Amino acid sequence: MTSPSPHPAHQGSPLDLAGRTALVTGAAGGIGRACALRLAAAGAEVRAVDRDAAGLAALAEGSGSLAGTLETQVLDLTDLDAAERAAAGTDVLVNNAGIQLVRPIEEFPPEVFHTVLTVMLEAPFRLIRGALPHMYAQGWGRIVNISSVHGLRASAYKSAYVAAKHGLEGLSKTTALEGAPHGVTSNCVSPAYVRTPLVEKQLADQARAHGVPEERVLSEVLLQDSALKRLIEPEEVAEAVAYLCGPHASFVTGTSLVLDGGWTAH
Repeated sequence: MTSPSPHPAHQGSPLDLAGRTALVTGAAGGIGRACALRLAAAGAEVRAVDRDAAGLAALAEGSGSLAGTLETQVLDLTDLDAAERAAAGTDVLVNNAGIQLVRPIEEFPPEVFHTVLTVMLEAPFRLIRGALPHMYAQGWGRIVNISSVHGLRASAYKSAYVAAKHGLEGLSKTTALEGAPHGVTSNCVSPAYVRTPLVEKQLADQARAHGVPEERVLSEVLLQDSALKRLIEPEEVAEAVAYLCGPHASFVTGTSLVLDGGWTAH
C-alpha cells in the first residue's frame, strides 16, 4: 500500500511566491527577462542581474504592474566573488546567463573558451554556493538551471557552449542529491533554440561555419533536428521554470525538463 501524497492540497495550485526572494541571472533580455517577469508576477521579490545596464533599465521600465517586486543590479558574472555574494539570502535561484561563439575547435580562441566556462558553469556553482546556506536554514529552496538541448546533445562548432551545458547538467544533479535532505530541489530546463538575441546573433557565424547562406541557417541548421519546426518562445521556457518552483513540483529534482521540440527523440 502506498502512502498518500504529503501535499494533496497542492494539486492544481497556482504558483504563489509571495514572501520569496528570487535571483535571475542574464535577466536583461530573452529567457532571463521572461523568467524575471514570470516570477515577479507570481509574487516573488525578484533580483534581476545582468552586465547589460541598458537592458536592465528597459526591463524595469516595462515591468508594469506585478504582484511581487523587481529590482535590477548590474553584475558581471566573471566576478565570481560578487556572484556568490549576490546569491545570499535567495529562496529561488535561476541560473540563466549565457554567451555563445560558433567556431571550429582549432579556431576557437582559448580565452573565449575560458570566459564561456566561467560565466556558464563556474558562476552557477558560485551562485548555488552562495544561495544554499539560506535555503538549507529554512528547509526550502528552488534552483533552476537554464541548460539547453546542448546539455544533452552536441553540435559541431560549439565546443565551449556544449561543454558548459553538459557540466551544468551534472552540477544540477549533484546539487539535487545534496539538497534533497534540506528541502531544496535542483533541476535543469533544457530548451532547443529559443527566440532570443543570443540565437539571432549567431546566425552569421552558423552560416560561415556550415557553408550555407544566412537565410537558410534557421531551417537547415538550427531546426534540422527538431520535429517542431519553430523557435521556442522565452515565455514558454519561463512557464517551465515557474512549474519547477511550484508546490506541485516538490518531488521533481535532479532531472531535466526538456523543451526540445522532439530533438532528442531521434
